[in-house]
Amino acid sequence: MKRNILLLAISVLFLVGCIKNDIPYPMIQVDFLSISAEGESSPATIDTKKLIVTLNFPEQADIGKVKITDFSITEGATLLSPDTAETLDLRTGNVKAVLSLYQNYEWTITANQEIERYFTVENQVGASVIDVPGKRVVAYVSKNTDISRLKVLSLKLGPADISTYLPEAEGKYCDFNDPIIVFVDYHGVRDRWTLYVKRSNSDVSTDRVDAWTSVAWAYGSGQDGYDNGFEYRKTSDTEWTRVPAEWVTHKGGAFTARIIHLEPLTEYSVRAYSGSNYGGETIFTTAGMLEIPNASFEDWTLDGKQWNPWILDKDKFWDTGNRGATTLGDSNSVPTDEGYKGKGALLQTKFVGISIVGKLAAGNIYTGDFIRVDGTNGILNFGREFTGRPTRLRGMFKYSTSPIAYTSTEYSHLKGEPDTASIYIALTDWAQQFEIRTNPKNRQLFDPKDDAVIAYGALQYGYDVPEYTEFKIDLEYRSTSRVPRYIVIVASASKYGDFFTGGATSTLWLDELQLDWDYDQ
Repeated sequence: MKRNILLLAISVLFLVGCIKNDIPYPMIQVDFLSISAEGESSPATIDTKKLIVTLNFPEQADIGKVKITDFSITEGATLLSPDTAETLDLRTGNVKAVLSLYQNYEWTITANQEIERYFTVENQVGASVIDVPGKRVVAYVSKNTDISRLKVLSLKLGPADISTYLPEAEGKYCDFNDPIIVFVDYHGVRDRWTLYVKRSNSDVSTDRVDAWTSVAWAYGSGQDGYDNGFEYRKTSDTEWTRVPAEWVTHKGGAFTARIIHLEPLTEYSVRAYSGSNYGGETIFTTAGMLEIPNASFEDWTLDGKQWNPWILDKDKFWDTGNRGATTLGDSNSVPTDEGYKGKGALLQTKFVGISIVGKLAAGNIYTGDFIRVDGTNGILNFGREFTGRPTRLRGMFKYSTSPIAYTSTEYSHLKGEPDTASIYIALTDWAQQFEIRTNPKNRQLFDPKDDAVIAYGALQYGYDVPEYTEFKIDLEYRSTSRVPRYIVIVASASKYGDFFTGGATSTLWLDELQLDWDYDQ
């Protein structure tokens, strides 16, 4: 009997040893959810698509000795490297971070540090060209300037107050027939810069014009200290109009004008002047106005219990979180007959589910598409194709706040505080729509500081607005030359709805959206 049992045990062990484990490990992307460093100037940017963490520092910070003070990663994951007890050297390059959960994921930690740099000399024409990677600076002077004895008016190539220069050139007369080498020392590092001065072919030039719809931005170069500015006219006219001085900004011999009140789809000519000299004419044509489809939220379709802000068989522009909300309850972003004019959108935050089984769903509407449900979370695509450059978003709204009753862990301190409505607009040059993920395990949300964001504006209300009131959101542009590819407009009854944080009955009414294309003054 004992022999039979022993033989059976041996057979079982043999069979177990022969069993091949073909069950694959689950593929779970491991992300940084948050990270902070000592001395940072603003919160880090986390790109879960490219697996890049960007830490932001003021110009005087020593990014060669970065100390990570706190971080969080996907639940269950491990940080294999680097050792956060040690300082990180982000000056000479990026640092690789390896996160692991079933598989390893290599992240990149990098630093963003903007150092203001400038170099100006007497009789300068236009702005200096500063090549940071090449450590080269070129200043242009008027064509008759003697560069063998030229005074350096200003020089700053390293962090303020902590940089030393060898030789000290600022305020000195230098011979620029040959380039001058300047060593800049800070934080134990020495940078070798080369300073060049070249004579300009012209004392004034119209460098470029960025034409929008009712606005154009003109850029010119002239002699520093002269009366510098622009004149413009329709090409069909003969008389020039001088751009008012208050529309022109100056930086040394470089100057920029914001020309407003232009007519759309019209050809104009602009020229720079410096003293009594004029630059060449530049001809440009303004763009046309673009409309926001279904901007009054008149068009809706009911599909089962899911309300959609579009008409079937027509191109849609807007979407909502209703597809997620209706998995546990009813639509909470719906049409209303209480619009400012006719119908409008009613966005209500509420708990959807049964008893304690469910989740907070923020009433919202946005330009883009709801892609799919991820458990009780959502995956969305933000943005609609759009190439215009408006100056402002305006519309009508009213709002009823309620105490924040549901919070995520990171916003638990807000419980009991009044909820806040949020409306924002952004113009981007993404290569494609931006994927939003609300699942905390791989969360990816819109970041207005993303490099692809050309312009952004936001408005928030944390109090009751009982009657329809006009709102205006001015767009702040990072660049006047970049052309958008997408427009993002998002309205939510709860500012932190992406984190399932908000009041139980906060309600935002929205109607009559429109874009402005000009500045008031």
